[in-house]
Amino acid sequence: MKTIDITQKFSTEDKCLDYLEQMRWPNGVVCPRCESQKISRLTERKQYECSDCRYQFSVTAGTIMHHSKLPLIVWFWAAYLMATHSNGISALQLQRQLGLGSYKSAWLLCGKLRRAMVAPDRAPLAGLVEVDETELPCRGQNDPLTGGGGRSHQGKMPVVGAVEIQDGGPGRIRLAQSADYSARSLHAFIAANLAPGATAKTDGWSGYPGAPGVRHDPHVVGLMAAHVVLPWVHRVFSNLKTWALGVYHGLRREHLQPYLDEFVFRFNRRRTRHAAFRSLLGIAAVITPVTYKMLVSPEAKA
Repeated sequence: MKTIDITQKFSTEDKCLDYLEQMRWPNGVVCPRCESQKISRLTERKQYECSDCRYQFSVTAGTIMHHSKLPLIVWFWAAYLMATHSNGISALQLQRQLGLGSYKSAWLLCGKLRRAMVAPDRAPLAGLVEVDETELPCRGQNDPLTGGGGRSHQGKMPVVGAVEIQDGGPGRIRLAQSADYSARSLHAFIAANLAPGATAKTDGWSGYPGAPGVRHDPHVVGLMAAHVVLPWVHRVFSNLKTWALGVYHGLRREHLQPYLDEFVFRFNRRRTRHAAFRSLLGIAAVITPVTYKMLVSPEAKA
């Protein structure tokens, strides 16, 4: 979908509502509370009432756009820019592009869309998968600019990454914030992101052997550069660090995972950027809504 297409296709609120309704309920409107299909349309456009539980709802009820005061046109443009921009877009840039009244509104919009960048049913990586660890520098007032040496985590944010190898090149990727590089943390990452029977190709770090459900293929680095043994995951790490510094001027520890999810979303759809827009809206229409409090305090549940 080209820029001219989105300008024409989603030029009014009604067009956005029609598109979202079709995406969310391709087989007819379903009550988000009791899942009944006995639905009556109210006089107000795109407002419905369930005949079984009497719940009244809109097309955005229960989605990432739930209770938003922003027009759907703004949501669609924000999703388009975040999904298709080659390097992503910061909240400040989004505020300027969309003419939003405050930075807080732009940050909240970006934060909610990042939550929609992880498909609930995404398939784990399969086949040969390069797995390794890296660190990102903290962007925090109390963190030192340069961290400790070696595997020290002082001033650093540990990240574990995996790259699915397809036809000799990189396929899909996964990135996750990690507490450390212990066997417990690394095994949890592998269990969550690699399919049973996959082969985990690593640098021989002692935390990897014994991960259940996968075959371990260690390549002890020794004097050889790690990027020679694991070229694709190291290229992903390099791109991640350049992106984090260039677009966001560094990342903060408490919000790291959503930004990693954004990088993964865009990388995995690098060959289908315009389809990524539809994918982002599709996920946004089915995941649980989040509040500002939940975004600024990730440990908050409501």
